[in-house]
Amino acid sequence: MQNETHHLATLARPPEAPTRTVHLRTEGSGHGGITRLVSPGDIGELIKPFIFVDRFQLDSRHGKMPMHPHSGIATVTAILDGTFAYRESTGAHGELTTGGVEFMSAGGGVWHQGMAADGAKVLGFQLWLALPPEDENAPARSQYLAPADVPHAGPARVLLGRYGDAVSPIQPRASLTYLHVVLADGERWRYLPPSGHTVAWVGIASGVLHTGKAALSLEVAVFAEGEQAIEFVAEGRTEFVLGSAVKHPHALISGDYSVHTSAAALRQGEREIVRLHSAMRDAAAA
Repeated sequence: MQNETHHLATLARPPEAPTRTVHLRTEGSGHGGITRLVSPGDIGELIKPFIFVDRFQLDSRHGKMPMHPHSGIATVTAILDGTFAYRESTGAHGELTTGGVEFMSAGGGVWHQGMAADGAKVLGFQLWLALPPEDENAPARSQYLAPADVPHAGPARVLLGRYGDAVSPIQPRASLTYLHVVLADGERWRYLPPSGHTVAWVGIASGVLHTGKAALSLEVAVFAEGEQAIEFVAEGRTEFVLGSAVKHPHALISGDYSVHTSAAALRQGEREIVRLHSAMRDAAAA
């Protein structure tokens, strides 16, 4: 009992310097093996360019994200455990193992599909990034990182952008950082956002994360806008993703699977999605 009391007191100790508070938090809504945490029409407006976040746990029962289109965005799939199989209308296909990262810039249009490989279980996060006008109708492109290709900065793996001296091979045009962090029980970690990064959020995969006077579990939390440091303390082994960025300055104009900066750009992307679907159907019939 004495050790337990000491441990709780350690978790409750206030940080030594002012820190960011939690502005809002949500457990999202579940469907099958997917929990929708952020959408463009709600929290995505607050944390853009991060406009969509899903936590997924796929298996033989809830094992597939069916073939579907996108335009105007980039998708980022981070595999925390298991093996994830993917296929794209660009012809790209393969598998990502634990620690792997998929970055797919849909640009002017693409179709893709993801699933648990060979009926195995897979846990991860999928993120959408709003693209700037220069990229929202550009040709689709993808990058894939094996676990060994993801650099570290302390307990953080740098999936996108840079943090400290660690630079990810994936560098979107926008100024942003996307991290995967694992903390041991009672471990403290302080995140100091790069200059200009006023947007920040976390998504919890396991454990309890104490930050900004809140105790977070399987949820997303958005921090008050600012550039101050964010203090974290883990209760139990705690795994989470963290994003920070310069706020996307453009409007979010949404279609069924697309998000663009203008209605004209959205129409262009949706026309390309229809064209690609017809080409895929013709190729399958040939």
